[in-house]
Formats: sequence, structure tokens, C-alpha cells
Amino acid sequence: MRKTLSMTALLLSGLTGLTMSGAAQAQDIQAQRLYNQSLAATCANCHGTNGVSVPGVTVPMINQLPESVMYELLMAYKTGKRTGTIMHQLAKGYTDEQLKTIASVLGKKN
Repeated sequence: MRKTLSMTALLLSGLTGLTMSGAAQAQDIQAQRLYNQSLAATCANCHGTNGVSVPGVTVPMINQLPESVMYELLMAYKTGKRTGTIMHQLAKGYTDEQLKTIASVLGKKN
């Protein structure tokens, strides 16, 4: 009887651990999505929500750029291969991984 109770307690504690682990993993995924979206949201100040600029403004609409092209452009600004009024300064403030994240969130999916 005691052995059966011990096995049951062990099984329940294992299931509880799995459930908690799953919840923690879901929170990690949600936190990562929020982080990714917040990085991309910094572009909205100039390029509009989701990269859709206000019509008639000289700021490029970036929502139609493929992800790979957007990343290449961001890296060109960061390295100084491409200049702009402010983009070359802004891009230098991000890591390569952050720029890749921004491109993946805002870039057009093929």
C-alpha cells in the first residue's frame, strides 16, 4: 500500500512538473513574440504601423519589402554602405540579430 502511494505521489509530481514546464515554455514564447513586436514597433515612428507609411510622405513604405531585402538594407545602413537622413544612425544602435528580428516581423512573407 505504501509503495503504491509513493508511486502515485511520484507520478503526480512528475505530471505537475510537466504542466508547469509547459506553462513556462508558453510564457517564454509569448515574451519572445512581444519582444520581437516591440523591436519592429520602433520603426513605426517614421515608417508607420506595420511599415505602412502615410501617403504623400517622403518616408519609404517598407511593408512590401521581402524579409531578406529588408535585412540587407538594414545591414547596409548599419555598416555605412548605405546612407540616409537618420537610418544609418538608427541601425547602428541594433545588434545584427535585432535587425534580423525587425526584418522578420516587418518583411513581406513570400
